[in-house]
Amino acid sequence: MNQLTKFTENEFFTFANGEKATMPFSQAEYDARLAGLRAIMAEKNLEAVVLTSMQGIAYYSGFLYCAFGRPYACVVTHDRATTISANIDGGQPARRSACDNVVYTDWKRNNYWRAVKNCAGNARRIGVEGDHLTLAAQNTLKDFIEPEVLEDIAPASMLQRMVKSPAEIALIKEGARVADHGGFAIRDAIKLGATELEIAMAGRNAMEIEIARSFPDSEIRDSWVWFQSGLNTDGAHNPVTTRALEMGDILSLNTFPMVSAYYTALERTLFIGEPDARSLEIWQANVDAHELGLSLIKPGATCSGICAEINELFASRDLLQYRSFGYGHSFGVLSHYYGREAGLELREDIDTVLEPGHVVSMEPMLTIPDTMAGAGGYREHDILVVGETTVENITKFPYGPEHNIICA
Repeated sequence: MNQLTKFTENEFFTFANGEKATMPFSQAEYDARLAGLRAIMAEKNLEAVVLTSMQGIAYYSGFLYCAFGRPYACVVTHDRATTISANIDGGQPARRSACDNVVYTDWKRNNYWRAVKNCAGNARRIGVEGDHLTLAAQNTLKDFIEPEVLEDIAPASMLQRMVKSPAEIALIKEGARVADHGGFAIRDAIKLGATELEIAMAGRNAMEIEIARSFPDSEIRDSWVWFQSGLNTDGAHNPVTTRALEMGDILSLNTFPMVSAYYTALERTLFIGEPDARSLEIWQANVDAHELGLSLIKPGATCSGICAEINELFASRDLLQYRSFGYGHSFGVLSHYYGREAGLELREDIDTVLEPGHVVSMEPMLTIPDTMAGAGGYREHDILVVGETTVENITKFPYGPEHNIICA
């Protein structure tokens, strides 16, 4: 590909503005990931892959884009990898890519696809992320590149991402530590009359300060907290409100630090003041399910098998009908607005066998309607790293009634 300059070409160009940034992983780590993708390409007889998702591009290049309505890509051939970014981002994508970078401009419609075509060369057998590429984008790709074969590589790429490298696991462990740090800051901020927003801000600020201290070369972005109270605990992803805490409230503490696109989480049930007997009974049942699930996560276990045993426990307590979602999921390059490794979720319809390098959560949740005794959402969440023969729980914040009843 020609090394074009900003001053001689207005469709796309290279813009190496400053030195490369310190990346979250070594060049050898990114080279190994690309080697894995190229093995997928060889198996499927593909000449190029056009990655378009945030998770796909970040995993293979280290660059996490901010779309704001514009498309991005990482084009991988058998001898080159290139991120494609919008001119509005300047030189940041080049600095944050562990590979080459090309910038496209807005001056002519479809300059993005001209850049993609340039990087793909004469490739006619092309892989794409079928779970991300829109129908409109797929049609434009066909018009510009005219591939003979367009094949979905998203499932194979997901399987590669599901098995974490030692470097990834080290980063995820640090993320879990930061999540706990935010959790303790939230616990300290809980008091009668404080709002969900005020308490959430305390946790988020504590995490971002700790991420900046621990990862001074990283971009500080995307960490967040959902702190919910009362009725607002009924959904795991309910946004923060300005509701003020009252005596007897059920609380849900949820911290989500993001370190270089890697997601970790801490989730805990708490009460402000002593809960009533039915609330304690339901909370303890969910804790029992959590502890059962922790004991079941091990090499060789199946996602569906783990789910079935926890279902039996809830059924024996007449609580299965109040279960909210699956019992856990994979970790890695994902967030609340991109990514998911759907092949590694603790659900009845997932038969994946746990293996070394998998990182999964255990997070049972019960939602009791507001019209019933013990109303509210009960949820605990730990992160576990599956090893060759053992499993490590990397979440340290305590759970259950013994630890998380806050005396006002």
